[in-house]
Amino acid sequence: MSWLDDVRFDADGLVPAIAQEAGTGRILMVAWMNREALAETAATGRAVYWSRSRQRLWRKGEESGHVQTVRELRLDCDADVVLLEVEQLGGIACHTGRHSCFFRRLEDGEWREVDPVLKDPEAIYR
Repeated sequence: MSWLDDVRFDADGLVPAIAQEAGTGRILMVAWMNREALAETAATGRAVYWSRSRQRLWRKGEESGHVQTVRELRLDCDADVVLLEVEQLGGIACHTGRHSCFFRRLEDGEWREVDPVLKDPEAIYR
């Protein structure tokens, strides 16, 4: 039995994947992985996700250059969420040009953008 058989993928063959920054512990993003993405991530040490919008593997940084090098993979107690401890190359994980996808904070009943755009997305994606 493969270690992949221990992962509880959902009905669509996906598992949520949380990318956490090594060193700071900050959550950078949440994405999805299928079996192939998880296997390639483990084999290469580079984060690979399943893009639900494109319906294909998405090798993080393939367009932007903002690659995630994976230091460690963990599986939660229910075996249905994967945690990736990553080094975020280029300092930008979010397609909005921010360090983290979690840049909005609830303040006084409203979501406020509290993290700066580090690079204009127009300059990142061609």
